[in-house]
Amino acid sequence: MEAEPPAGPGQAVDDTLQIYFLCAHPALTPASAVALTLRALGGLTTRQIAQAYLVPEATMAQRISRAKRTVSGVRFDQPGDVATVLRVLYLVFNEGYTGDVDLSAEAIRLTRQLATMTDHEEVAGLLALMLLHQARRPARTRRDGSLVPLAEQDRDLWDVRLIAEGIEILQATLARDRLGEFQAQAAIAALHADARTVAETDWVQIVEWYDELVGLTSSPVVRLNRAVAVGEADGPRAGLAALAGLDPSLPRYTAVTAHLHERDGDRATAARLYAEAARSAPNLAERDHLVRQAARLNAQLG
Repeated sequence: MEAEPPAGPGQAVDDTLQIYFLCAHPALTPASAVALTLRALGGLTTRQIAQAYLVPEATMAQRISRAKRTVSGVRFDQPGDVATVLRVLYLVFNEGYTGDVDLSAEAIRLTRQLATMTDHEEVAGLLALMLLHQARRPARTRRDGSLVPLAEQDRDLWDVRLIAEGIEILQATLARDRLGEFQAQAAIAALHADARTVAETDWVQIVEWYDELVGLTSSPVVRLNRAVAVGEADGPRAGLAALAGLDPSLPRYTAVTAHLHERDGDRATAARLYAEAARSAPNLAERDHLVRQAARLNAQLG
């Protein structure tokens, strides 16, 4: 199973079925199924998959190799677990959205196809989430490739057609009252998309949706993002308090802490933490953004 280029439109059904069946193998762990599918169908390199999992490349290479041996010669005739399939597609989307391989459109295409094959509310939730994030993509970077934080993005560049479609899909699936992780994430994205300006963002409701997400996932990353929302809704000190109990080695923990300290007026601490966060940034664009944040504050401090 060697990596291939992203599929063309005529391969949508076949590719989606392959993902669905690949994730069915009982001897594969969900993590292995995701990694192998990303390698075989998503066109990602072992290095990119390792970065997505936050593990060394050698570790991921061994995992993929074992997975290949496990499924060698096996005929797939039973569909896999929907949750695992969705994790595959979400990882492909995120790699295309934040990495150096543009696979976001491919992930959306495959998720659309999956939505036509199964009446599952979380499939619709993931599709809505992807569309809402994709709508903001034109405003996320400057011409030189540098990152533009959400608060500074030109909202006139957001794709209103994708926003309208994402919200319509989300509202329809929320009406079924079977809430899942991707629907809750999409609801948060919809609240950002619905705000005409940063000041009009409904942070209180965003915190409530993060509370739902914490109940669904108990994810430390969700708790970290919730702390940012709490900092906006109730003030930076409340946001810093919401970080209590989280592991400081969590990716982006230091950057979030820096942001909250800056909001609280402690520019010296914020500058130090931005510089520290830059040293462990997951990609060049984020590192450069954090370095600029530190330099800006240091210049203000004189």
